[in-house]
This record gives sequence, structure tokens and C-alpha cells, in this order.
Amino acid sequence: MPTNFSIIIPIYNRPDELNELLETIEKQTYTHFEVVVVEDGSVLKCDEVVEKYKSKIDISYYFQENTGQGFARNLGLEKGKGDYFIILDSDALIEPNYLEEIEKAIASEKLDLFGGPDKDHSSFTPIQKAISYSMTSVFTTGGIRGSKKNLGGTFHPRSFNMGFSRKLFETVGGFKITRMGEDIEFSIRAINAGFKSGLVPSAYIYHKRRTSFSQFFKQIFFFGRARINIARFFPKELKIVHFFPAAFTLFCIFTILIPIYSWKLFIIPASVFGVFKILIFVDSYSKSKSIKVAYLSVVASFIQLTAYGLGFLKELIFGKNQ
Repeated sequence: MPTNFSIIIPIYNRPDELNELLETIEKQTYTHFEVVVVEDGSVLKCDEVVEKYKSKIDISYYFQENTGQGFARNLGLEKGKGDYFIILDSDALIEPNYLEEIEKAIASEKLDLFGGPDKDHSSFTPIQKAISYSMTSVFTTGGIRGSKKNLGGTFHPRSFNMGFSRKLFETVGGFKITRMGEDIEFSIRAINAGFKSGLVPSAYIYHKRRTSFSQFFKQIFFFGRARINIARFFPKELKIVHFFPAAFTLFCIFTILIPIYSWKLFIIPASVFGVFKILIFVDSYSKSKSIKVAYLSVVASFIQLTAYGLGFLKELIFGKNQ
């Protein structure tokens, strides 16, 4: 029998994004699926967008008071009828063969828990492309996270592109926390319960993410804090690799302050940063063929590393149990 999927989409004040995502879901070559949209206390509701697609796909809509995206996903999981659940962020786009690739991976690798990487789309703005680069580059922690050979340990799917079996959900339950790394906490519980996790490289999404560097900084700062919060539940999951952005941030601070004592000493860290910027610029340009995107990728990469590092250090030093 074919695998039936329930696609869960939590949403908050983003009806236009949902419409774009549903346009790509409607084009799926694999047809055994339903869509469950959970409106998490939005002022800008998307019920009219959902109504537009009811004659095209099997879709249902639920509204709840604002409780956070983790608990909004839980309502979708309770309402979904599929053999497998797939969770997508509303700011995602998928290819027509997305579900087909996941079905193949489940059949061949016997996965209980899975996720795919993210890429930039040709329609993205230069800033969106630069942010996408920084979140997937080998020169940042994003590239480490999205690799099959994950230096942080077993692959932990992220909720912008995550899937798991009904059996897993019935065994470990849904999301226990609604903020501060709820998707990683869920993945760790599932893996600790003996369920098999794996990356499905061909099941990628186009993730629009934030549209300005200030919003990007706030989001990644929160991610840094979340990593420490996860360690409160699972101390052994805090790996050396998770300290890299914090070390980078401290090195940046050191570089800024060192001229106070000696301009000669400043030459060494400044040269290191210069080489790092050139590597990012060249790598980004080789992928985007755009000087503007390459330049912005340098900016985005520094924002990503320092924002994560500052959030990580803040929560490590000053944070309290959530």
C-alpha cells in the first residue's frame, strides 16, 4: 500500500506565504497526502487561503489561541490521519517530487525520523540568497548541521523540514516545549527511544527565512540560546562543534580590542579575518555567480556566527532554566 502523509503547517500572520507554499504542494507528483493547517492565534488569518485550495487538495484548517509553534504542531499531529507526518514552515517552497523522494527514502532506508536540507530559490532576493548561503555553507555551522556526516552527532531534523512516523509520535509524544529548540529536543527523545533518523538530501526545500539582516540576527541569537536550553534537558548533546560560533565571537571581540594595546598584534587576527572573508566571497560567488550575493554572504555569515555565539554565551552565563 502507498504511504499516506499528513503535512502539518503551523502558521502565524503569514497568509501570503501559505498561499505560495500550497501552490507547490498542489503540484506534487505523489498524491497520497493531506494538509493540516493550524492557525496559531493569528490576526491576519489564512482561512480564505485554505478555502481556495479545498477543491484541489485534501486540506483542513484549525484555529487555536496563540501558544507557540511547537504546540500548534501538536494540534496538527492530533488531527492528522497519515502514516507519516511532515512538518513544514510556512516560508518554504517544495519541488513537485518532494513527497516522492521521501517515500523512496522511507522504503529503502526504513527511516522513522527524517529531514531534508534547504536551498535558495531563483526568486529569492539577494539578501535571502545570502542568508540561505550562510545557513548552508561549509564555512558556518549551517553546513555542518546539514551534512550526512554530522559533526554534532546523529542527524537531528529541524522543524522547517521534518518528518516522522505515526508510531514514533504515539511512542514519544509530540513537542514538549514550544520555544528554545523544541525540534531538537523532540529529535533527541525520538532517537533515544530507538527510532532511526536520517537526512534525505533529495527532499530539500527552498527556505525563504528572514528578509532583513536585523530579523536574521534576532532569529539566530535565539537559536544560540536554544542550544544551551537543550543542554539543560540533555547535557551530553552539547558538543564541541556547538562552541565554534562562541569562539568565533570572542575572537571578533579580541580583534576589535587588541589595537588598544598593540597595532602590531592586530595584524594577525585581521589577516585571519581577511582570509575568511575571501573564502566565503569566492565560495558564494562560485554558487550564485553574483558579486552582490557574494558580498552579502560575507555579511550574513558574520551575522550568523556572531548572533549565535552571543545568544549561546548569554544563555550559558546568564540563562535560567526554562
